[in-house]
Amino acid sequence: MAAAVVEVRAGEPVRQRSWLADPGIRIPAQASAIHGISSEHATAGGHPARDVADEVAQMLTGYWTQGVPVVALTARLDRCPIGPVIDPYTIDRAVDRYRKGKRNLEAVCAEYGVRLDVAHDATADALAAVRVACAIATRHEAVAALTPAELHERQIQWYAEWAEDFQRFLRGKGERDAVVDGAWPLREPASVVG
Repeated sequence: MAAAVVEVRAGEPVRQRSWLADPGIRIPAQASAIHGISSEHATAGGHPARDVADEVAQMLTGYWTQGVPVVALTARLDRCPIGPVIDPYTIDRAVDRYRKGKRNLEAVCAEYGVRLDVAHDATADALAAVRVACAIATRHEAVAALTPAELHERQIQWYAEWAEDFQRFLRGKGERDAVVDGAWPLREPASVVG
């Protein structure tokens, strides 16, 4: 699988780094069809997923310690961030709650007039996520008025409210045991069986 970090200033990339990770398991054909990375490609050119995750985490931590917020679309992290996370998906869902249609990266790019060069390319996706975050702030003055730390806190609240509403919806549709995790950006790490 691929990961990318793009440093952006005034909406333009100034530095970028990308990684190819070998997940150590077979990549499903459906996933390969979307992002173009086969198991063979990941095995031949990728690094162990744990090493890639550690390098990405170190880079992000470096930005946070400098006071730079990190933008990540659908940010759900297993580790505790030490700085603000800006998630255009969570923000868009809160500020335009009743808009119909999808909210994947292609859809929000179209909604906010952001060009997405190559969908499902980690570097292009990362740059587009930053540009969508900027476009949301341009369209919604209340978002633009928040500091990164305030926006981070507001997203925690917005995500919890969405999760509660979605859980209520699922239970109303007959899924009585449905549980939607309302924690953002942290999530419970997946438990390992065996």
